[in-house]
Amino acid sequence: MTKAYFIDYTGTMVQEDEPYTRELLSYFVTHSDIRDPKEILKIVWGKVKEIEAESYGDSFIKIDERTDRILKYCVENCGLKGDLSYMHDVWRKIWIHAPLFDDVKPFFERSEFPIYVLSNDDLCYLEESLKIKGLHPTGIISSEMAGACKPNKLIFEKALEVSGVKPEEAVHIGDSITSDVEPAKALGITPVYISRKEPVELSGVRVIRSLDEM
Repeated sequence: MTKAYFIDYTGTMVQEDEPYTRELLSYFVTHSDIRDPKEILKIVWGKVKEIEAESYGDSFIKIDERTDRILKYCVENCGLKGDLSYMHDVWRKIWIHAPLFDDVKPFFERSEFPIYVLSNDDLCYLEESLKIKGLHPTGIISSEMAGACKPNKLIFEKALEVSGVKPEEAVHIGDSITSDVEPAKALGITPVYISRKEPVELSGVRVIRSLDEM
């Protein structure tokens, strides 16, 4: 029996293709050796995932330091010569101001179960963002609380601890197979994969196109 919803933040609740992201990409294009925005996204997101995977336990670092490491990597490997402080500030605006998908507020308003937000962002940015957006989840589980980033199981275990539910009583909704579906499933949490852009079939996993389907 379901007793709680866990829900991913970036890509599931808030949009990734938004004005501040486009501003950051445009600046990167004009201040580096790489001219293709898609190639920039591939490089940056690859580095994001690499650093997040290494950030746990005694090696855990918060999101601002992770961002500085990514920018330093781009300076050394992509010819980035721009104002790094400016780029970091724009990145912070993404964490705080990225707009919600249209189905998020109705989902929060209609849910019969408590909702816990799970994110690799830091708590201070999540709290500010959710306050601006007028959302009031039952709880927020950030990577700094767990001392690990998704897909590390520690952040899901922290969510179970905070919510007080058993794995079989929780449903986790997310837009990443590797960061959401697989670790949730490994712990016995029911995964739901959201794919807004195109229909997808996953064996043994419920796939939705909108949170309205929940």
